[in-house]
Amino acid sequence: MEILRTPDERFANLPGYNFEPHYVEVSSADGTPIRVHYIDEGAPDAPVVLLLHGEPSWSYLYRHMVPVLVSAGLRAVAIDLVGFGRSDKPAHRTDYTYQAHVDWVRDAIAAIGLADITLVCQDWGGLIGLRLVGEHPELFRRVVAANTFLPTGDRPPGKAFLAWQQFSQQTPVFDAGAIVNGGCTTSLPDDVVAAYNAPFPDETFKEGARQFPTLVPTSPDDPATPANRAAWESLGRFEKPFLCAFSDSDPITKGGDRVLAAHVPGAKDHEPVTIADGGHFLQEDKGAELAAVVVSFIQRTSQ
Repeated sequence: MEILRTPDERFANLPGYNFEPHYVEVSSADGTPIRVHYIDEGAPDAPVVLLLHGEPSWSYLYRHMVPVLVSAGLRAVAIDLVGFGRSDKPAHRTDYTYQAHVDWVRDAIAAIGLADITLVCQDWGGLIGLRLVGEHPELFRRVVAANTFLPTGDRPPGKAFLAWQQFSQQTPVFDAGAIVNGGCTTSLPDDVVAAYNAPFPDETFKEGARQFPTLVPTSPDDPATPANRAAWESLGRFEKPFLCAFSDSDPITKGGDRVLAAHVPGAKDHEPVTIADGGHFLQEDKGAELAAVVVSFIQRTSQ
């Protein structure tokens, strides 16, 4: 496997992002070492909040949330998915599969040494994170799902997702910053848009970002369907605290909060929270508000 690594200078002086980088190593299926980057802020022995981003963002997305979590006495860990942020980027689209992403995040969690985790997941962070909750529920103390879902391919995808999938494959230039900006209700400053493009010096670094939309199971015969069905069944037995915190202005995941809340037993006593005036990337639009929801949820379920 050929690996690309974004030069460190691409991440210098990004607005609002002054976190020290941390790294662990995981392996590809063929044994190739892959470096995974993560933010790790707060006391090492504090309760862990694992923040998983999606497509085509990176841990920069959580810069508004991390200080709020740390000030509440929590340890905030935000992993850059392989192919994104400061993590290594396999050079070929065929290197990226749904299973590979699940394996890489699972192995990174083990390498960092995380346990008793509060998971906060959005977009592909949920497609991977909720799959891991289903497969390894013992690792997790509670879950906050934000603008995400766990697709099995048994339901036809919505028009908004299909439009995004088509655009992602046909656009000549995959402009991550413009895509994130388009998924927000706010208009991002130029330097913030540039920060979302920082991981990708040119199109060769974007194979993982290009591949992600094609990996979402949209039919029952998708390669990820059996494992996602099993994880979905497992989530139907997950009784630990589970909260949906979706925004009100995301056409892609709209209504998914009610589906999750009705399916997961741990959500029974936790009415879904709707965050007003937030787009798909609600961490960007309403990060401090989402962080406050997470802090409150942890506090009231820690007794």
